[in-house]
Amino acid sequence: MVDRRIPRSTGTAAPPGSPGRLLARGDAVTLDLEGDPVRAFRGETVAVALFASGARVLSRSLKYHRPRGFFCLAGHCGACLMRIDGRPNIKACQTPCADGLRVESQNAWPSAEHDALGVVDWFFPRGMDHHHMFTGSRAINAVMQKVARQMSGLGRLPDPLPDNARPETPAIRRLRELDVLVVGGGPAGLAATAAAARAGARVLCIDDGDVPGGSLLADPAHGLAAAALAVREARAAGAEVRAQSPLVGYFPEDAGGLHAIRTPEALWLAQPRATVYATGGYDQNALFEDNDRPGVLAGRAVLRLAVRFGVKPGERVVVAGAAAYADPLAAELGAMGSQVVRTARVTRAHGRAWVTGADIEGGQRESCDLIAVCETPAPASEAARQHGCAVSLHADGYRIDIDAGGQTSVARAFACGDVTGYVGPDAAARHGAAVGERAARSARES
Repeated sequence: MVDRRIPRSTGTAAPPGSPGRLLARGDAVTLDLEGDPVRAFRGETVAVALFASGARVLSRSLKYHRPRGFFCLAGHCGACLMRIDGRPNIKACQTPCADGLRVESQNAWPSAEHDALGVVDWFFPRGMDHHHMFTGSRAINAVMQKVARQMSGLGRLPDPLPDNARPETPAIRRLRELDVLVVGGGPAGLAATAAAARAGARVLCIDDGDVPGGSLLADPAHGLAAAALAVREARAAGAEVRAQSPLVGYFPEDAGGLHAIRTPEALWLAQPRATVYATGGYDQNALFEDNDRPGVLAGRAVLRLAVRFGVKPGERVVVAGAAAYADPLAAELGAMGSQVVRTARVTRAHGRAWVTGADIEGGQRESCDLIAVCETPAPASEAARQHGCAVSLHADGYRIDIDAGGQTSVARAFACGDVTGYVGPDAAARHGAAVGERAARSARES
């Protein structure tokens, strides 16, 4: 296999064009990819290690068995689901590498690269109405129903565990005396956390990523060192910052309103005096033919590969779109030695298992081994909407409505950063600091 990683001393050097940025590449480990060894490093996620080692296709889609690879590299798109250590539907982009970890593709036979059922996609280029297929004959329909039941479902059931290794029901921990809960550990959330803690509030910041940092980890001007510094500042102020701890939901009917948080150790139930939503935004794809092919990646996913993991995303990359991070992405790729084709729009991706070219605006066809889609992120407003916060529809999606101080339509619920409309890491951090301080005051007054 090839290796796209940029050579450097473990944990110290940074990729070209990014002086002083600290990258987390730890000790070498070996993954087991369906019997084949794959070189990896602690600090990488499974999806990154596979990409860096040249693995093209992670799995196949459920209906048409089209090839699938990650798109966002942030745990939101669901395109990197794999079977890991016998468990199906695990997000490979959020699973840390460990020595001997068993990794398998899903929905493919005999392999994801060469899936025999991929002929379905070839036979039905205009789509397949499986609900009414062969319904004219009762006998044939009965056979088709049995076939459909055998083929349906995402992944296979988990491997059985020995009796002495069966997981217990997660413990439940009720958080007492929490002043401010910050949902999201990106630039806005970490700044809000530090500001609220400095104002004397007892603060918990939760993030669903494998490490905190959010969009800092996908920004050439910041990177892992800036994210680590923001976390240290928040903790030094007295706050608790937790990664791999997504908010399950808000339940208004329980005890006057409870937040359920899934941590690696237990289910936490929190009833803070004030809540700050700093959930950022989701990477979006553009509309063009075959935009679901592996090798079509969100622009910020390409930046995560380069900035956080020190992996060269491609040799010739089409950077498409006009989002604010598009030009910094093109510059970063150029500094890493990639050829960059800049365009406003892609109209079609070419290639089967991996992109090999793109039709761009003006009808020109460009050869490439990666398409970076740079669309404005859509506000990740679901959690705040579940809390009852009012939102309004904009071109980029549903933004949380706030006043000048970050207050939402719900008492003692605040929002800051890109969830209120994309502003980028620096402006998000400034907004978060102001909102965090106000949330602390609100908690004291409650």
